[in-house]
Amino acid sequence: MQNVDQQEIEKFAKMAQSWWDPDGDFKPIHRLNPLRLDYILHLSDGLFGKRVLDVGCGGGILAESMARQGAEVTGIDMSPQPLQVAQKHAQQSGLNIDYQQTTIEDFLQALQQQQGEKFDVITCMEMLEHVPDPSAVVRSCQALLKPDGVLFFSTINRTLKAWALVVIGAEYVLKMLPKGTHDYDKFIKPAELLAWCDAADLSCFDSVGYHYNPLSGRFCLNHDVSANYMLAVRQK
Repeated sequence: MQNVDQQEIEKFAKMAQSWWDPDGDFKPIHRLNPLRLDYILHLSDGLFGKRVLDVGCGGGILAESMARQGAEVTGIDMSPQPLQVAQKHAQQSGLNIDYQQTTIEDFLQALQQQQGEKFDVITCMEMLEHVPDPSAVVRSCQALLKPDGVLFFSTINRTLKAWALVVIGAEYVLKMLPKGTHDYDKFIKPAELLAWCDAADLSCFDSVGYHYNPLSGRFCLNHDVSANYMLAVRQK
């Protein structure tokens, strides 16, 4: 069986048309994206000329920003509506991004059969908490990463603080996200993600939390990973 939750696919399909509206359903991602991009650029020593894979690319916000840095970007997702939005927006922006509707597991199998080149940088942002088996995604990402490559994960810690901020705060109080976007039971503790990485022969060399200030309307990065967080990992 594919590592796909059809309810999650349908959830994001319904929001697809607002993907590139900076004040729409994906307003938090638009505001967070510059920080994510800077973090990726810093820890990967730039993206120019590198092969990059964006896993769970959605409508392409991060994929486009990495392509503008000179990366050769492939974006994969299983929801067709966001991919259509991503493809159309990339064409309008004059960017050449290879978008494919596939799972990471099927993508890996196809690449192995074709003996294709692996990737210098892989990003998997806000995706692990939306699939039935996130550990399988970690393993597939490791298999697609070059020996000296860098892999980035971001997800949500399973804490009461995260539930209060991400579910109650963002979805119900601030209404930055549609109600029901996140399921607390699917949130992932850093120790769990680190264990999956360790089992896949990946080593974490940096971690950071990101936090939203409703007064300034801005995100910031710090070392508090009690809610949303990112990890940078590489091959052991």
